[in-house]
Amino acid sequence: MRFDVVTLFPDFFTSALSSGLLGKALLKKIAEVHFVNPRDFATDKHRRVDDEPYGGGVGMLMKPEPIFAAVESLPILPQRDVIMMTPQGQPLNQQLLVELATGYDQLILICGHYEGVDERVLHLVTREVSLGDFVLTGGEIPALALINGVVRLLPGTVGKAESLKSESFEAGLLDYPQYTRPWEFRGWTVPEVLRSGNHQEIARWRKQQQIERTRDRRPDLYSNWVKESGSELE
Repeated sequence: MRFDVVTLFPDFFTSALSSGLLGKALLKKIAEVHFVNPRDFATDKHRRVDDEPYGGGVGMLMKPEPIFAAVESLPILPQRDVIMMTPQGQPLNQQLLVELATGYDQLILICGHYEGVDERVLHLVTREVSLGDFVLTGGEIPALALINGVVRLLPGTVGKAESLKSESFEAGLLDYPQYTRPWEFRGWTVPEVLRSGNHQEIARWRKQQQIERTRDRRPDLYSNWVKESGSELE
């Protein structure tokens, strides 16, 4: 998997991409991340990448020419998606991460800045993605979240692939509560069923906990799960 990040601030990614499982995955060449700075493609002597919006308004917009030139300088792999990170895009969720991890060889991530980008940049874009209903100073944080979420799904990143199947959102439900030693901490104890050794009962308890957690914490997800599974918590 190849990522190409179009950003004015490539140094932003340095620490995160060299840490933890993500850093190990990149060292093992499970994925590779490249950066291209639109400022390198600015044609005026001041290397400007922003300008005032037509019609007036507060703030500056990123100009289309440097972004187009940056994207067009990149290699083209057979299956690629050009993604604009923007609050106006489709929500980033686990289903989308799975689609990106399994359906593409190359993801180009365009990180906006200032008050946004010239609308004509969307002619380059095949998908708009949002981290949530809020506004950040730029698209770098959402882009990093997307890279992290996709890379961890690629074969070889996570040691036990089976662990990916039982985590939150994979079955439309939140994850079940988990415990480790000590069995008692400040008066809080590990549920007896988890120490029983009865794997059938443990599996039943975990599924029940998933359903209850989803119902209580994410009614929206619970409603979707009920519709798709035809089940409901009694």
